[in-house]
Amino acid sequence: MSPNNEPRLSKAERTAQARDKARLIRDAQLKKQKRNGWLIKGGVLVAAVAIVVIIAMIVINTQKANTPVADTGPVPTNMNAYGGITLGKDGAVIAPTTTEKTVDVNALGASPTASVEKAIDLDAIGIKATGAGEPIQTVIYFDFMCPFCNDFETNYGAQLKSLASEEKITVEYRALGFLDRFSSGTNYSSRAGAAAACVAETSPNKYQAFLDTLFANQPAENSKGLDNATLKKYATEVGAADISSCVDEKTFRPYMANTSGLASVHGVNSTPTVFMDGEQWVSTEKFDDFSARILAAKK
Repeated sequence: MSPNNEPRLSKAERTAQARDKARLIRDAQLKKQKRNGWLIKGGVLVAAVAIVVIIAMIVINTQKANTPVADTGPVPTNMNAYGGITLGKDGAVIAPTTTEKTVDVNALGASPTASVEKAIDLDAIGIKATGAGEPIQTVIYFDFMCPFCNDFETNYGAQLKSLASEEKITVEYRALGFLDRFSSGTNYSSRAGAAAACVAETSPNKYQAFLDTLFANQPAENSKGLDNATLKKYATEVGAADISSCVDEKTFRPYMANTSGLASVHGVNSTPTVFMDGEQWVSTEKFDDFSARILAAKK
């Protein structure tokens, strides 16, 4: 029998068939809607969890950032108790001679009540005339946000490195937090100095490279400065070991506070402040003339 000769469905049968087909379509749509609903709910849940995680991380990092700096803390292994790291021939780090392992800002004396033209009681902060035949001690107090410090390093850094490699001098860097008040509440100067101390702790041979990098990328005064993530990144880029935990835990922020306080107590009130052979450079004398005079006197 050909298809044309097949018996035709009755109206009731056609209606039932259409109803069944409609039911199947409706069931499929309901299943699809239910499935989509679960996907949407799942997506919303995942998004909600992600938002909660992000908020939690922000809160945790904010709490860490706002945690008060402790009054006491460790002295970096390769730095002295006065706040300095000393570099000699070919940038090699010279072991500190101080024996203190910790600092306590509560033990600092009072700063001078009257302005002083030059720093005072230098022996107490390890600055003195160099013995005959020894490389001349050169101490540089600086601030990572200080543009004049950057200029000093740009103009004289290579010369000082060369003299150190010739074993005519040693170069000791002491970072200060004097310009914290000019970093929109982020305490950039102290954070940068503490990060440099972290580098000195684990990768002392990378300190100079880290210092050079921070000066090359120096933020403007009255800005927020570089954030901690950037400080960590620059440390890694110069080949230093990971300083993340050291920075996050503010390990050397007490050390920075002590260094800055100690400098103030002894009349160091600006940056850069430079000493050679126990004598303080003053801006009325060109630094080239000052250093040449000191070197000539030691011949």
